[in-house]
Formats: sequence, structure tokens, C-alpha cells
Amino acid sequence: MNHLLNISSNLLFVAFILYLIGTFFFGGAIRSKSKKAEGASMNRWGLIGITISIVGFVCQLGYFILRWVVSGHAPVSNMFEFTTFFGMMLVAAFIIIFFIYRTAVLGVFALPVALLIIAYASMFPREVNPLVPSLRSYWLHIHVTTAAAGEAILAISFAAGLIYLVKSINQSRKSKSTFWLEFVMYILISVVGFIIITSIFHAANYTQRFDWVDKDGVEQVGKQGLTFDLPAIVGPHEGKLQNQDQFKPLFNVPALINAVKLNTVIWSAITGLVLYILIRLIGRKRIGAMLQPLVKNIKLDLVDEISYRSVLIGFPVFTLGALIFAMIWAQVAWSKAWSWDPKEVWALITWLFYAAFLHLRLSKGWHGSKSAWLAVIGFAIIMFNLIAVNLVIAGLHSYA
Repeated sequence: MNHLLNISSNLLFVAFILYLIGTFFFGGAIRSKSKKAEGASMNRWGLIGITISIVGFVCQLGYFILRWVVSGHAPVSNMFEFTTFFGMMLVAAFIIIFFIYRTAVLGVFALPVALLIIAYASMFPREVNPLVPSLRSYWLHIHVTTAAAGEAILAISFAAGLIYLVKSINQSRKSKSTFWLEFVMYILISVVGFIIITSIFHAANYTQRFDWVDKDGVEQVGKQGLTFDLPAIVGPHEGKLQNQDQFKPLFNVPALINAVKLNTVIWSAITGLVLYILIRLIGRKRIGAMLQPLVKNIKLDLVDEISYRSVLIGFPVFTLGALIFAMIWAQVAWSKAWSWDPKEVWALITWLFYAAFLHLRLSKGWHGSKSAWLAVIGFAIIMFNLIAVNLVIAGLHSYA
């Protein structure tokens, strides 16, 4: 079984490398193609890019199947497994939409998002553990996989919306639009920051341990204490360092908040800010302006349609997985379809947002930049659900 698990991990790594290579080929397709190739045909670079992406997806699918064989259940039961599956579904959605619209620039934006998500997942523990009793149900396969697939399709609308904004926003002067576009770029860079800072301290075998008091008022000391893999800027509830010589946190957080994960988010934000400033200093322009040459030949109406169609397809899939199937499973497992758990609340917020997106698009005529901004905000809500709700806010559904 360990042999199969090693093969599975290697397949995931190969898929990551292939997605990275595919991104560069899509970039080559943009630079070399003629205007005629924009919608109806694919040049050699684009053909190689999509072929590599498909091979990468097959490798990641192999990772998923082998891990399922080893664990005996769908590998979506922890943060590493769910996030890698989310990334795989994003690539699958991209491949399908690419063959519909034949737009190479979508690969330049969608594949890096998938790469960031998979790299983000790799920072979490990869052990295969048996399922807790409440998760031993076929609804785990149905609910979680369908919800992730819906979010992945909706993520394509984000990539298309981002392309629209990079193309349409005037970078020659400061405005609210340039500020918020740069903020989106900073958030994406912060994910890179998370990967870098976590890797550095992991390589250094850095740890801090705290005695603390949990939300039930029980003191957790010694081996039951909390372990921090990054210097603790924030500490746990009534936390006390087991090694007093180490860096002391600036303040402690309530027991409801996962101090370890919140500390990681803060470090990611700081590292992301440093990276963002370095990129701006090197490029001497906004990141949005640096990306504009990649989208100079794109038709705005085309990416606007891709963004809208992605929501049109992803919304009902998300509705089934994240709400309907989730409530059925909750009723079966806990005899209660809805409990206002943080994950349930944010799934509902996500659903309401995309319902409003479609309403504004169809009834109020919110096309173009308004629709693109909605797609970006919607993906931000999805990522908040993935990162903050799963890791920082404790709840029945969280992976914390």
C-alpha cells in the first residue's frame, strides 16, 4: 500500500509540473498567434499546451484513484485531499471550456490558479487516515466531490473575469479599479507567500509548543498542547509557551479561533506583501499593467461570455453539492438538515451571491466590467470558505 501511495504522490507532482509547462505553452500561443487564430482555431503552441494539460489531468486523476484504493474512501476527507481535488476539477473545467472557446489566454490565467491551489494543498499533512464514524457514508463521495466540482467551474468565471479586468482597466492613471485589481493580485501573491514561508520554516524544523485552554475550559498541557510551525504572532487562548526562550506572541485569541491557522494566515499576508513590493520595484509598474500584453488580442465579449457561462453551469452543480446533498447527508447523520454551522452559513452566502450574480446579469443587464468584478468577488468568497472557514473558524465541517 505504501508503494501505491508513493506512486500516487509522484503522479500528483508530475501533474503539477505538466500544468506549469502547459502554462508557458499557452503563453507562447498568445505571442505567436495571428488574429485569425483567436477564436476558431488553435496554433501549434496552443495545441501542445492543451495536450500537456490533458496529460497532467490524467496523471492527477491517477493520483486520485490510487489514493482512493489505498484509503478505501474518496480522498476528500482532509484539507490536503479536498484542495487537490478542487484543483483537479478546476483543470477539468478549464479543459472542457477551452475546447468550446479555443482561447489560449484562458490557460495563462486558469492553470496558474490551479497550480496555486495544488501548491497550497501540498503544505498540509498528507497522511492517509481512517475516516471518523460520521464520515463513513457514500454521501461523502457525493456531497464533497459535487461541491468541489461546482466551485471549480465557478473558478473559471474568476479567471475569465480577471482577464476582462486586466484588458479593460486603464493602467495609465490611478483609480478605484486599479487599486482593487492590484489587491486581487496581492491576494494571489499571498498564496505564494504562504507556500514560501511555510517551506522555509518546515525545512528549518521550527516548532513552538503552547499550553492552552480549549473552548470547553479544559487545560491542554504538555503533549496535548498546540504546536506552531511558524513563530507565533498570535497565541492560543490563555496560551503559555512551554519553552520560554522562544518568540512570544503579541496577543492571544479566543478559543473559538484556531490560533495556529490564523497565525499562518498572518504570516502569509506579511510574506505576500513583501513579495508584492519586490515585484512592483522590479517591474516599476502595477502588476495589472505587466499582464496587459498577454491580453492585448483578446475580445472582451468573448471572455465576458466565458465568465457568464461558467457561472451558468457551475451554479446548479454547486447548489446540488453544497446545499441539497449536504442537507440530505446532515439529516441522515445528525437528524438535522441545517445547524447554522460556519461552513453551512458560508455555503449559503456563496449560493446567495451567485444567485444575485445571475439575477443582476439577466434582469439588470450587468455585463462587462460589472459582471467581471462579481466573478472576482465570488471567487474571493469561495477562497474565504476554503481557507478562513476551514482553518480559522472551528466548526463541525471545518478541516481545522
